[in-house]
Order: sequence, then C-alpha cells, then structure tokens
Amino acid sequence: MLKITLIGHACLLIQSKETTILTDPVWFDYLWEEVNVMCPSIELDKDKVPPLDVLYLSHRHQDHFDVRTLAYLVKNERLLRPDTIIMAPKDEILLDVLNELEFKNVRIIADFEPVTVKDVTFTPTPSLNQSSTSEDYYPEHGIIVSDGEVTVWNQVDTIVNPEIIEHIRQNFGQLDLVHSRFVPLLEGNFSYNKPCNLPFDEYCSFLNIIKTLAPKFVVPGSAAFRYRDEINFLNQYSFPTTQKQFLRDLAAFCPEVSTGEFLNGDVAHITPEGVRIESDGSDFMRRRVDDSHLAAFKPVMEVPPIQTRTTDPEQHENEMRVVRDFVENQFMDRLLKSELLEGWMHWQMAYQLEVFGQEGSEMWSIDFAQDKPRIQKEDLGKINLYEGIASSEFYNLIEGKTSWDYVTLCGNYRTFNNLYRITEGNFEYFPSDKMNVAFEPLMDVFPWDQAMDREKFMKDVRRWKEKA
Repeated sequence: MLKITLIGHACLLIQSKETTILTDPVWFDYLWEEVNVMCPSIELDKDKVPPLDVLYLSHRHQDHFDVRTLAYLVKNERLLRPDTIIMAPKDEILLDVLNELEFKNVRIIADFEPVTVKDVTFTPTPSLNQSSTSEDYYPEHGIIVSDGEVTVWNQVDTIVNPEIIEHIRQNFGQLDLVHSRFVPLLEGNFSYNKPCNLPFDEYCSFLNIIKTLAPKFVVPGSAAFRYRDEINFLNQYSFPTTQKQFLRDLAAFCPEVSTGEFLNGDVAHITPEGVRIESDGSDFMRRRVDDSHLAAFKPVMEVPPIQTRTTDPEQHENEMRVVRDFVENQFMDRLLKSELLEGWMHWQMAYQLEVFGQEGSEMWSIDFAQDKPRIQKEDLGKINLYEGIASSEFYNLIEGKTSWDYVTLCGNYRTFNNLYRITEGNFEYFPSDKMNVAFEPLMDVFPWDQAMDREKFMKDVRRWKEKA
C-alpha cells in the first residue's frame, strides 16, 4: 500500500512500507516571485516530517522548484540524509541551482526510464510542454510510483498526448490513483489582454485523459495557491475552475471512475482494495483555514490602476530620472537595431508607452509608419500597441533587478495590441493564429531569455542559501 499526504499544491509526501518520497516542496509563503501564497493556507510542523529517501523535482517553475525550501532542506541533516536521492530533470538552470545550494547525490531522470529505490519503482512520464529547440525550453516530468501492489500517477503540470496515455495503459494497466491536471491556469492573460475564460479544448483534454486511462480513483492535483492579498484582484482572472467543478464535470463525463476532493493536509490511503481519503488526517500539518473562495473566478470585477510600489518620494524621483533617461536617450536606439523593426514598420505601428508613478503617469509615443521613427512625448491619437508599466518595475528591468516572470504576474504591467495596416483601398490585419508572437518593444529590449531566468533563481540562491 501507499500513503500520500498532500502538503500543498504539488508537494506530496508519498510513503510505502520502506520508502519516503517528497515531491516539489514549497513550504513557505510567499512563492513564485513572492506574488502567491498557499491556498488553502497551511501550518506545517517541519520537525515531524519523516526523513526522506527521495526528493523528487518535476521541473523548475517556482511553484514546484522553490529555492527557499530547497535551501532549508539541504541544511536539514535529519530530513536529507547522505543517502537521500535527489531526482531531477536534465535542466541546466535547475541543476546549477542544486549545485550552488550544495545538493549531493543528484540523479538525472529521463522519460519512461524506471528507477527503483528500496520497495518502490519510479517511472518519469514525459511532457509536450515546449519544443526542445525553443529558447525557453525546460524539461518536465510526471511521475508513476509503484510498490508492486498499487500504482499511482501524478501528472503534475505535464502535457500529454494519446501516445503517452496509451504507453501508460499498456505498461501499467489500470492505475489505482491519478493526480490529474484540472485547471488551465490563466496567469498572465490579464496582463496581456488575452481571453480570460475557460479554455474549453484544454479543459476537455483533462477529462479525456481520465476517460481513456480509466483509473480506479482520481483526485485533482497541482493547483493550490492564489495571489497574495495585495494583488488579490488577479485571482478573479487566473483560475477558471475549481476542484469541486472539475469533479462534478468528471462525474458526468466518466461516471465509472471514482473521484474525491484532495486538499492540503488530506491523506490518501491506497490499497489494492481501493482509495480512502482521510480529511485533514496528517500528523505533521493541518489546514489553517480553507480560503479557496478567495480565488473565485470573476473576470468582470473592479481592477485597480497601475501604480509604482515605491513609497519613498526621493527614491521614486530617482527611479523616474533613470526611466526618463533610458526612454529618451537609449530606448529608440535599441529599437532601431531590433530584428522586429521591419515588422513594426510594416504594420505602421502607433506605439504608446505609459509609465505610472506615485501620482499619474507619463507617456511617450513612436510612430513606426514614419520613414524615420522617433520617440516623442505626445499622444499620436492612435494606438496599435500599448505597454503600461509601473516606474518601480521599469526601473528594476533597467537595473537588471527583476524578471518578466515577476513583472507580468504582479499586476503592474499591462499590454494590448490591435495590429492592422491600411494602404490605399486595402485593410490588412494580423492573423489571429499568430497572436502569440511577442511584438512588445520592452520585451524586445529586455529579453525574457535563459540569462534572465537563471539570474532569477540565482538571486534567490544568494538570498536564502545562508539564511536557511
């Protein structure tokens, strides 16, 4: 039999008769660039968590790969013993972080290559999240855990296709328990002015996976956080479904599969005879309160304006001086050297950049329909592409102190575009199937690349390594 305790989000403590496994540990608020908190909120008695045989890391998204928690674990000799195995994907940034934190006994895992530890076999399952040739590619895995009596699959955040599902069916038979993806996260959609409704095709794929696998029991997995109170309006835009809604839909879609809600602090007992979920049954953690209602999806409610996070007037004025100098003396030169310049000029882009301070905002415009575009501090009377950003976030981008991961999640950056081009007797608009192309000038000047991603993690390493 296996016993699984949900500590929170994707952090599971999986126990067999001989082996203890911890997955994707996130034990502290705040998480993911400090914009999120656990939901439901928890109280974790770390001294009662049993010693680990395996620490399993699925991928490097910060709600699964939390540097603060890892810095704590690597210095806790009771929890992480010399023979504890660290299972991780072949991800250069993730492995560099583990090395900087001085983790030992790291084992690289690969798609469908089983690893046996004591009485448990682990089989990583692949994800189709991105092309391996993509600049921002990161490998990730789900995980199948079997003790020879029962078999559990934690899908984590992986994207799977019918071939992967069929491989699981053929090689593992009927699974005893599945931690299923259930909510298509819309984080960032608000900032990018993208649709904020349930992505029906993606959501239907979650139902179809369960229908095809036909496991004995299903629980919703990996979506137990919300935006912190200071930016709680973003909760209304980011989580388009709930555990209860998914389970209700799953019961109608494949009534032959048994299901149950699985919240932080719950314990699942999995035996060949079935699954029993013990609500709030953990002896080392408990739910402080079920505050899931704070993440209610209502993308029609009031939205606060963008405003700098800098409260000190002198510091704010210094930031604005840096921002003005960059925009008026460096920005245009960089844009004229950009590979996107031809596209901006083709689409006759009327671009507006608005920077928000403590009181009001300042605006600059560029008319890319001109033969020699220039930056000017005036309204063009037309906007094809807009970027609004708080001076605090703009200043930190200039100084290399932040990442787009934070800027696009914190509610202090917003953009939209209406890409069309008019010539005599002709109206041409940008095709909707290519709307994922990034045209934003700020993102071009401060590229969201591997270097920015690496520094984001290393900043946390420098912050937490000695404090753990």
